[in-house]
Amino acid sequence: MACSGNENSLTECQHSGFGTNYCGHQQDAGVFCSGLVRLAGSGSTRCSGRVEIYHSNTWGTVCDDNWDLNDSQVVCRQLNCGTALQAPRSARFGAGTGQIWLDNVTCSGNESSLTECQHSGFGSNSCGHGQDAGVICSGTVRVVGSGSTRCSGRVEVYHNNSWGTVCDNGWDVNDAHVVCRQLNCGTALQAPRSAYFGAGTGQIWLDNMGCSWYESSLIECQHSGFGTNYCGHQQDAGVICSGPVRLVGSGSTRCSGRVEFYYGNTWGTVCDNGWDLNDAEVVCRELNCGTALQAPRSAYFGAVGGQIWLDNVTCSGNESSLTQCQHLGFGTYTCGYYQTAGVICSGPIRLVGSGSTPCSGRVEIYHNNSWGTVCDDYWDLNDAAVLCRQLNCGPALQAPRSAHFGAGTGQIWFDNVTCSGNENSLTECQHSAFLSKKCGHDKDAGVICSGPIRLVGSGSTRCSGRVEIYHNNIWGTVFDFNWDLNDAEVVCRQLNCGPALQAPRFSYFGAGTGQIWLYNVACSGSESSLTECQNSGWGTYIYGHGNDAGVICSGPVRLTGSGSTRCSGRVEVYYNNIWGTVCVDGWDLNDAAVVCRELNCGTAVKTPQSAQFGAGTGQIWLDNVTCSGNESSLTECKHSGFGKKKCERGQSATVICSASRKKFSVKLNLADVNSQVDMTDPAVREGILKWVTCIEYLNAE
Repeated sequence: MACSGNENSLTECQHSGFGTNYCGHQQDAGVFCSGLVRLAGSGSTRCSGRVEIYHSNTWGTVCDDNWDLNDSQVVCRQLNCGTALQAPRSARFGAGTGQIWLDNVTCSGNESSLTECQHSGFGSNSCGHGQDAGVICSGTVRVVGSGSTRCSGRVEVYHNNSWGTVCDNGWDVNDAHVVCRQLNCGTALQAPRSAYFGAGTGQIWLDNMGCSWYESSLIECQHSGFGTNYCGHQQDAGVICSGPVRLVGSGSTRCSGRVEFYYGNTWGTVCDNGWDLNDAEVVCRELNCGTALQAPRSAYFGAVGGQIWLDNVTCSGNESSLTQCQHLGFGTYTCGYYQTAGVICSGPIRLVGSGSTPCSGRVEIYHNNSWGTVCDDYWDLNDAAVLCRQLNCGPALQAPRSAHFGAGTGQIWFDNVTCSGNENSLTECQHSAFLSKKCGHDKDAGVICSGPIRLVGSGSTRCSGRVEIYHNNIWGTVFDFNWDLNDAEVVCRQLNCGPALQAPRFSYFGAGTGQIWLYNVACSGSESSLTECQNSGWGTYIYGHGNDAGVICSGPVRLTGSGSTRCSGRVEVYYNNIWGTVCVDGWDLNDAAVVCRELNCGTAVKTPQSAQFGAGTGQIWLDNVTCSGNESSLTECKHSGFGKKKCERGQSATVICSASRKKFSVKLNLADVNSQVDMTDPAVREGILKWVTCIEYLNAE
């Protein structure tokens, strides 16, 4: 037989002639037909088209009243066409003619035939052919198996009249993503191997898949050829897709883009009214994309027409899916296409563990479909700095080791990480090959970042620069009106940079750009974060970047203890992520003079007994310090080496500097000033700023 497929009768096809053959009955041919359903119409294929039913010797259509994906699923299964992707209505494939057989079809989705579903009765309807129902099925791919869902399961391909599995040799997220796209299931989260959803039976159709990510169908990808494999069903490949959420648009990646939601057979956008980092966090978690870094608005990844599904989304940030968040209801919105929401996620990195925050925790990397930890061999502040930058979490304060945030489980992906500190991503740093077998989870690495604050600008260092705050997805500056040492002290403490030495104003480290976040900051000096201080409110400012505030911190030296002041106390040094004391062995006024100069505290007056400021705790960093008195930093002086000491904690070095004798301070009540003068008047403003500068000078002297 040689039919083209379009003949009306088998006898119209080419053949050898009636009775002419070289066969036995063991070669008798057969057919499996769809039965009483077919797909037809304009643009139809074997697995998509207008649904037609054969009844009473006549083909007729189905009315689209209540027609949905459950009904389509039954048709797709009946036709061996995989999974239902859409349930088109309103004669999407053109209007049929003649009889309309079914109306108000209501399937559970598990029926083996459309005629088993509830309906109004054959021929009973109140429709016209403008309401003919259709289906779009996935076609040659489906997901099945133990624990499978519409968007996760063992991958099976339809070929040569039968369904068969895919071998997991070379199977990865790129291959899985093609399946997810083909199934209208968003983005691939995992590409499970080793019969994760149970072993299939029968044929293994594909092996050694090599998809680039962009193919529209799995059979378009490179492979070994249908039926060519060296596998057993214990190697059946699977997929886990994100489901009804995907990221698309101009410049989008797997973990950044315009948020789109699949509902009612159609992908639609999310309006940006009220859209914030909590909402973005849910999307990033749902897509296995780490932490939300930004929640872009105003069609940042491009505007698109069509459906808008969600508006006024309000998530707590802990939901597992965007659909669990509060919103106005599907399809209810008050925005335009240029208000679409987006996300920028950290990608394959996250911070977790006991006591973790968005900017501190155990470091975990997403690789080969699973999250794993990083071993702490050679882990230091340079490595942590890259991670903190990648997460938009400000400078790295500490690089904790030895499972500081608790031991992880599963894989340990990285070991011997060596970053210069300038890389954009931890994966760009040198490291041992993926999957370290030299470490246990008791050596899991962590980070502690400063959070939403950083020091930048011309001439800046880790402990000096223009103060910038991260808020509402962008970095912005602080206006210097009322900016003083108390404010700077909070910043220096937040950054683990010792005491504040100066609070420079008038864009001392260069003018910033963009947003000015805080104005009229008034800290007591005891706050743990600059955002805890009184201020005039986010984004409330009058003037430009000529008045950006800065700080100069002492860096790795501070004076602490019982009864200490900014310029008197027990000497402590910051090294290897922790503060430690200095041993009193050989400690004299030359050594103390270096500390006083480093802290901008005048000259050294006295080095009292250790007990005056109390004994330190923890690490003793320096011993046998010998300074000439001219060094700019205590760490430049000779000493026995960090951590090499022969003394006890009760023998800590101390200092009293001349600046600790200050007898008075002058204060200007800015609240009274604001209530009595017009601060929008440039002349008034200039006069007030001169007064503030004068007062700061008096206090410093």
